[in-house]
Amino acid sequence: MKCPECGSKNINKNGIKKGKQNHICVYCRGQFIALEQLSGKGYSDDLRKECLKMYVNGMGFRAIGRIKQVHHTTIISWVKAVGQILPQSYHPETRPEVGELDELQTFVGSKKTKIWRWTAVDHFHEGILEWVIGDRSAKTFRPLWEQVKKWHCYFYVTDGWKVYGNFIPEGDQIICKTYMTRVEGENTRLRHYLARLHRKTLCYSKSMEILKYSVSLLIHYLKFKDIPIPFRPLGRTTFSLLHT
Repeated sequence: MKCPECGSKNINKNGIKKGKQNHICVYCRGQFIALEQLSGKGYSDDLRKECLKMYVNGMGFRAIGRIKQVHHTTIISWVKAVGQILPQSYHPETRPEVGELDELQTFVGSKKTKIWRWTAVDHFHEGILEWVIGDRSAKTFRPLWEQVKKWHCYFYVTDGWKVYGNFIPEGDQIICKTYMTRVEGENTRLRHYLARLHRKTLCYSKSMEILKYSVSLLIHYLKFKDIPIPFRPLGRTTFSLLHT
């Protein structure tokens, strides 16, 4: 056993704290409870990574918890920890010549509360570049358009939803489902991989926050084929990412 602060192995027991064995470092006098005794902190990196990988491959929190014997709220905390650090979008490596825009409907709180996820992609390259979550109004679309218009595309392909016409310059919008295969394919992948986005499912988001973090994690996974691992050092309250 090592001291989490200074790394010294010169450790003595120092009474019981909240029902767990407390320790004190002879060198720095720091006190701590052994990692494996702390609820939610003793899980290995491999287990955390495996749980998150199961999550972005179609399983719900409770299902993962039943299989891995981890409380579902602990898995939720890992998703939040990663989601707070991951970027929401990734800038295109090359300027998109043709942009595609579409909306994906889901629910938050109950099946009566509809939420839309607006998606922007490059017609000629895979991957989601920009997205926002909210209602189906111009207010929600505006911040997405502020990013997309920087692409200076030759034209933008949409499904003709009335909001688009308020932002896309006249003559730059093509309304045609036939040419929306890229964005519809990306939305289909999101529905396929994330249980809460399945069309017929008992899983749905209880808050906008967890929906956003879940989408960010999935987009990272699809782009890099890897899962970041939430890591909380003892004695600190902030999360960092540990990649393996």
